[in-house]
Amino acid sequence: MPPTPTPDPNPDPNPGPNHSHHPHHPHHLDRLIEEFRALPADSDRRREIVAELDGDADAVPFLVSVVADSREYDLARVEAATILRLWPPSDPFAARAAAQALLTALNDPEEDLVRQYAAAALGPYADEPPVHQALTAVVLEDEDPLVRHNALAAVEEAGPSDARTEVLRALTRDPELGTAAARTLTAWGRKPDA
Repeated sequence: MPPTPTPDPNPDPNPGPNHSHHPHHPHHLDRLIEEFRALPADSDRRREIVAELDGDADAVPFLVSVVADSREYDLARVEAATILRLWPPSDPFAARAAAQALLTALNDPEEDLVRQYAAAALGPYADEPPVHQALTAVVLEDEDPLVRHNALAAVEEAGPSDARTEVLRALTRDPELGTAAARTLTAWGRKPDA
């Protein structure tokens, strides 16, 4: 009879993704970035390279530059925005840079898809005053309904605060998003009407 394996005395209590999700060797990261920059602007391999960097804290400055660059391939920008949402940097300086890049993308009038993903990605950064102001403006007034929906999802993801409660209360009168705003307020234990 084979011996039973000894259980790990220190199992990882959270084996899910974290900032060291892909601990790329720095040279590997440099090689990927070099390959990215050498590719044609509309190559889907650019998006694939960005996707390979998901969860890699060392890649944050590169991801920030991709999101903020209006000349960049739109699907690479979308992928980078998604990664910055799923794995927001823990370093406050890097988090502010990520938030600023996402705001730059949100304000890009030429790129509807990028704007939609940038709006969705702002939830983890919503406590930054410029992010709160931008989310408030787009959730209440943006012309693109998908940007508005994604901004609402970002506000919901950010969780309750007095400022976000006020935004959602204003939104409850909106014919398109009012019901969702009221539902979120109720879930937060806040009354839809003050």
